Amino acid sequence: MLRVLRSEPSALLLAVQLAGLLLYPFMENTGGRALLSVFGILVLAFVVLAVHSTPAFTWVAILLGVPATVLLALQAASGSDDLLPYSSALEAVLYFYAAGALIAYMLADHEITRDELFAVGATFTLVAWGFAYTYVVWQAIEPHSFTAAIDPSAPRTWMELLFMSFTTLSSTGLSDVMPVTGFARSLVMIEQIAGVAYVAALVSRLVALTVPRRG
Repeated sequence: MLRVLRSEPSALLLAVQLAGLLLYPFMENTGGRALLSVFGILVLAFVVLAVHSTPAFTWVAILLGVPATVLLALQAASGSDDLLPYSSALEAVLYFYAAGALIAYMLADHEITRDELFAVGATFTLVAWGFAYTYVVWQAIEPHSFTAAIDPSAPRTWMELLFMSFTTLSSTGLSDVMPVTGFARSLVMIEQIAGVAYVAALVSRLVALTVPRRG
């Protein structure tokens, strides 16, 4: 396990995040804020570990991750959502920073390792999580920014916002959750641009690696 932590942190991060996609609905329905916060702390640890393996500054990830962890722990202990916008803001910045770190990691050389392949997926999920946390923050600032087919006037849950983020980033457009205010739509459009740009950069990277370089 320790060997995997050192050699393939991106694979572990991706595995934890994919597990979260399957576990979040059950955690929302049973334990509420406490379980979600505890799991969030676990994910933060793997995010910082992944950043540590990249050319980026680990201290930046720690600087963002420590206060986010403290806020999540307080939320787990209290079961309250009062601190959610603040922890979500820190997590959003950390996830975007980690995504940038993994992109720099993948572009650092002209070889593709197995961990770099996992980093492709981990980067995508990091960006999706980052925008989902951004939507959480904006929903707290401007309530009713997002609506859905079911109970349209209610605040959108974490799973709903994460689902919207994934469908937006992947350009599938399957979400029944949508922005209804001006700035919320602006955030969604930025995520759409990020999704297209990431795919374009990934394809360009693969093409550059397969085309022989002139000596």
